[in-house]
Amino acid sequence: MTRIIAEAGVNHNGSAELAFALVDAAHAAGADVVKFQTFKASELVTAEAQQAQYQSRNTGVSESQLAMLSRLELDFPTHKALVAHCEKRGIEFLSTAFDSDSLRFLVGDLGLKTLKLPSGELTNLPFVLEHARTGCDLIVSTGMATLAEVEAALSVIAFGLVTSADSEPSLEAFQQAFVSTEGQRALQQKVTLLHCTTEYPAPMAEINLRAMDTLACAFDLPVGYSDHSAGITVPVAAAARGAVVIEKHFTLDCQMEGPDHKASLEPDALTEMVTAVRAVSLALGSRVKAPTASELPNRPIARKSLVAARAMEVGQRFTTADLCCKRPGTGMSPSHYWALLGQPARRAYRVGELIDE
Repeated sequence: MTRIIAEAGVNHNGSAELAFALVDAAHAAGADVVKFQTFKASELVTAEAQQAQYQSRNTGVSESQLAMLSRLELDFPTHKALVAHCEKRGIEFLSTAFDSDSLRFLVGDLGLKTLKLPSGELTNLPFVLEHARTGCDLIVSTGMATLAEVEAALSVIAFGLVTSADSEPSLEAFQQAFVSTEGQRALQQKVTLLHCTTEYPAPMAEINLRAMDTLACAFDLPVGYSDHSAGITVPVAAAARGAVVIEKHFTLDCQMEGPDHKASLEPDALTEMVTAVRAVSLALGSRVKAPTASELPNRPIARKSLVAARAMEVGQRFTTADLCCKRPGTGMSPSHYWALLGQPARRAYRVGELIDE
């Protein structure tokens, strides 16, 4: 079944009360995981870093990233309270770290066993290595990336997973780890890739869901989808293409102030998405093409049998004029039609009687 991550992100606007409410909404919607973002704004951006166009467009304010992100931090004690709240509700807590202190906190203090590496950090190879060194399962988002950049990150992850902490990092060592049997095995055990289009909201013409297939073929790893499009159509389609993980931003109110609210689902829509993804995941079923348990009783009703088109005597040879095909399918299959032609009838038949040679 597809794992569904409800991405709260920074849609709490820095409020612990809103963060708890987002956990409740994700749980009520039926999501498997609720995910936040853990960072110290001063460690994440310089004072000069400007907002992305979508951030200034969605907030209606033009300011530095530092000013915007400083209002969206959640302190570490609040994180601990959120973990406890998630445990109480029965939903998994997950958060994305954007700096080394935050990463150490998530693993060392909160004890997370799964980490999400965001698209923006994919080329931050020292930070990628820090993630790999934790030994946690990694969900790696690939927005804005080329295949070569994804491979470079996976090479670092392979190195971090299969070498000791005192091994000397180098591009050559990364590549050797990536192509090794041990490295490939470690990646398959630990890494899930997410296709992603990093724009809020992402234009439909730039979603490129077929890139999921490209990632799966290129790296032989489980692949999912991190969605930034409007509505629920694309994540449901991604589930139909076999996404093992669906991640989707949600909010309590799309009209709230903040950079991501307008590209997020409100609780009712999140519930609708979860329901649809669950149904699609169930419908994917097996690759085996065979009649299902519910179909078997319908075969004799829907299929046809060979039927006598006119009365026949014993020994009379079957011709095309003597045979037709009609329901029910409880007699000889029409597949025997040609084999019967020219053969003598073993008994007499009335018009409309099922042939049972």
